[in-house]
Amino acid sequence: MSIFRFPLLVWLGIGILIFSLGIRQSFGIFMMPISDTFGTGREFFSFAIALQNLLFGFFQPFIGMASDRFGSKKIILGGAVAYGLGLYLTSIATEPSMLYLSIGALIGLGLSATSYVIILGSIARVVPAEHTAKAFGLTTSAGSFGMFAVIPGAQALLNQFDWQTAMQIFALLCCMMIAFAAFMKTANEDNSSNTPAVDDSQTLSDALKEAFQNKSYWLIHLGFFVCGFHVMFIATHLPSYLADKGLPAQTAAMALAYVGIFNIFGSYFWGIMGDRFDKRFVMTSLYLMRTVVIAAFVTLPVTENTAVIFGGAIGFCWLGTVPLTSGLVRQIFGARYLSTLYGLVFFTHQVGSFLGAWVGGRIYDYYHSYTPIWWLTVVMAFIAALVHLPINDKPLPRLLAHHAS
Repeated sequence: MSIFRFPLLVWLGIGILIFSLGIRQSFGIFMMPISDTFGTGREFFSFAIALQNLLFGFFQPFIGMASDRFGSKKIILGGAVAYGLGLYLTSIATEPSMLYLSIGALIGLGLSATSYVIILGSIARVVPAEHTAKAFGLTTSAGSFGMFAVIPGAQALLNQFDWQTAMQIFALLCCMMIAFAAFMKTANEDNSSNTPAVDDSQTLSDALKEAFQNKSYWLIHLGFFVCGFHVMFIATHLPSYLADKGLPAQTAAMALAYVGIFNIFGSYFWGIMGDRFDKRFVMTSLYLMRTVVIAAFVTLPVTENTAVIFGGAIGFCWLGTVPLTSGLVRQIFGARYLSTLYGLVFFTHQVGSFLGAWVGGRIYDYYHSYTPIWWLTVVMAFIAALVHLPINDKPLPRLLAHHAS
């Protein structure tokens, strides 16, 4: 199936992800100005972002269940409102503790309703199984395009205005997510013949029991935990790490932008590889690449050139895990409860994100150096490469029987 023949819902989902994840990935640029405004150390802002990611993951399974039951449109609309409100309240905060509610809880809730789990769950119902990883890869790359487009824009806003004004402009951009969601026709509403058949005989409780008793499901959790740790540590702390090395703020913005633009290609590439080859081995290859890239970055001298090269290299394997991980869950358990089952996996990802964002600041404030945690990410990447090898990726007998009938 050509990407140009994907249903309209896929492209609307892409539009939502561009804004939702583009704004989210820019928060690292706000660490130093917000910390200076409130006179706090980096651990405070790190913890606020870590709380956002933890709640993002905590809300996700429940939001996924609601989306599986009621459809994604209402969920995305409510999430976009919460997202915008969180950004606005952050901009008018007068006490640092307010950020726990605004940039932490409200944006965490908004992200859970406007990001990958809900969008991919909808797409799984309208795209044939043999094209799922490719469709997921294309959709995942949208978040990366948002990162590429929004982060330089965020830096430009900070150069022109204060951080409060930049947050208010971002709050207005949430209206775009509302507009895209308004035109979505969810699978629950779509009775066209192009919609793949879904096994509706299984209950949610049966699906959860089936997944929790499956060893491969827990191995998928473990691998995605590592991904979350990597992504939020780098997104949150790379700007400060480069500033500590004496590099200008524009270098950090450019490095993160390169993460975004190279992930546009990387996510789609890994998605295609997941359709053509065994997803387990593709995941192992991806994590081995991360191991080498991060180890090289912390070993070589940090310059403007190496920072940008690192951004591009790590970007190529940044969120390629999303189409592969969600594709594995869909391949093993089917599409019916993908938003719920992948939502639970994503919660584990966000626990990793919580620790990556918070522990990074904690270690820096204690050691005044990021070196120990950089090497920890190298070790974790290598472990994740090994974890995916014993996964049994064959569809469950229940799915085979359904397709045969």
